[in-house]
Amino acid sequence: QVQLVESGGGLVQPGGSLRLSCVASKSIFGGNRMGWYRLAPGKQRELVAAITKGGSTAYADSVKGRFTISRDNAKNTVYLQMNKLKPEDTAVYYCVGQDPLTTNNEYDYWGQGTQVTVSS
Repeated sequence: QVQLVESGGGLVQPGGSLRLSCVASKSIFGGNRMGWYRLAPGKQRELVAAITKGGSTAYADSVKGRFTISRDNAKNTVYLQMNKLKPEDTAVYYCVGQDPLTTNNEYDYWGQGTQVTVSS
């Protein structure tokens, strides 16, 4: 079964930290890249971070230096460590993955999303 299952969202105060986890089915984890998108009310969807099968990473300017994406190949899991959180980081975060045959930057699979709220 092809799926992505996220966890780790919640409510945190500004300046705090959260770690999101995404367990992927084996076929998705074998794709060329995985990533995290976020969607906030009234804003455009944003690709926050991405990681390739080889471990190369890329980040949106809005999160550089604060967020870290990583992967554990033994657990078919991708993580998003979020530090120094700001109220503007509040959004639903989606784990995304590619089919192993996909070679462009488009993502074929989306998780159900996890809510992150940064508020005092």
